[in-house]
Amino acid sequence: MRFSTFASILAGAATVYGHIIVGSVYINGVSQGNGLGTYIRNPPNNSPVKELASPDIACNVRNVPVPKTLEVKSGDIITFELYHDNPLDDIIAKSHVGPVQVYVAPTASNGAGPVWVKIFSEGFTTQWATDKLIANKGHISVTVPDLVPNEYLFRPEVLALHEADTPHNKNPGRGVQLYMECVQFKVISSGSVALPAGIDFVTSYTYDDPGLVFDVYNGAMSRYVPPGGPVSSIAVANQPGIGPIPAPGSAKNPSGDAPPSNQPAASKPVSSPSTPAATPDSSGAKAKAAPVPASIPGSNNTPPSCKAPPSEPGYPNPPSQPSPVPTAPPAQTPLPLPTSKMMTITLKSSTPPPQPSPVPPPSQPAQHSNPAQPGNNKPVAVAPAGCSVNNIKVASAGDSGSGSGTNPSPPVAKYYQCGGINYTGSTTCVDGTSCKVWNPYYSQCL
Repeated sequence: MRFSTFASILAGAATVYGHIIVGSVYINGVSQGNGLGTYIRNPPNNSPVKELASPDIACNVRNVPVPKTLEVKSGDIITFELYHDNPLDDIIAKSHVGPVQVYVAPTASNGAGPVWVKIFSEGFTTQWATDKLIANKGHISVTVPDLVPNEYLFRPEVLALHEADTPHNKNPGRGVQLYMECVQFKVISSGSVALPAGIDFVTSYTYDDPGLVFDVYNGAMSRYVPPGGPVSSIAVANQPGIGPIPAPGSAKNPSGDAPPSNQPAASKPVSSPSTPAATPDSSGAKAKAAPVPASIPGSNNTPPSCKAPPSEPGYPNPPSQPSPVPTAPPAQTPLPLPTSKMMTITLKSSTPPPQPSPVPPPSQPAQHSNPAQPGNNKPVAVAPAGCSVNNIKVASAGDSGSGSGTNPSPPVAKYYQCGGINYTGSTTCVDGTSCKVWNPYYSQCL
């Protein structure tokens, strides 16, 4: 049996777990929260598009506007986070090798016609772009060009070539696999660059293109050229590309220079009221967040103190620290009360939760968690009923879930959102799944 045949069989077996989606976005290193169905026009699943003549090749099979549009300025760094099912998984099967590219088009076009302009592309250097994507936890970063103010669709794309030796129109069981979503942005800076004419995927991505029909097992990989033509001249030079999430505040002007120090941040997510955002120190490293008191004086919505839950299996417990003498928070720096609706997660328990004694404020400040960042891939622990994690209340078995007093919403399907800051939908998952807290902004039925 030829090696290529054997490798193809293995690649086909990997297909069941190897697909990929775009799940969230960072702007200048700041997470914008879960984007599925909010600012990302995501398909119902992570299956690829293989029919090159289909209009689905532009923004996938559910190309409909979503409620939110992210605001950016010229020079901002947009980081797309891609993964298989969640930010902590295998990103994409290693057998699914191929290029990674990013295009942009006017939102008004809805992705139809010769409107797509390429601003990033990486194929094979000493390794495939997908290998770099796996090594960097699924992160691709591009710099916003000096575009005229308008609304735009940014389209990250991964091409899997493991079955691309035969075109799909000749063998429907094979062919290149395309993974893409369209993300809604609005450029609010006063740029002067209008998008030039671009490509139409329906007519430009063809079964005659050697970038889309390629034998990765017997071909000369160093000669591979991704489809879609060269990167446009409007693209910013020295973009971060495939790599770690840039440090907060690392945006650049389209010329490549650092932005003025008085330039405001382009976009910030809703902060968790229980933990202040960390800021970069003078060296660019992420500094620790300032400590906060265990409760807010005068508030009546602070749950009782609870024992810290055990660490997630596979992660060590943090080192023990001596308990400091409790002190009152400084009177001159009162913390604001939370204004956003708390998410509740219903936990069923056969026994009532323990009632531990109050403990003094923690000696180590809480940190924001970006689950997909290297070195911080630790799921958010769930506290006992009646307690809170990052100011997200964990309901007891008798709670209604939404707390609204209305009829309960239908259960949430597997892989869809079931909670998070500002989330107002159902928190009950379909049978066989439970609501998993990934971070304060996003919980998912798994």
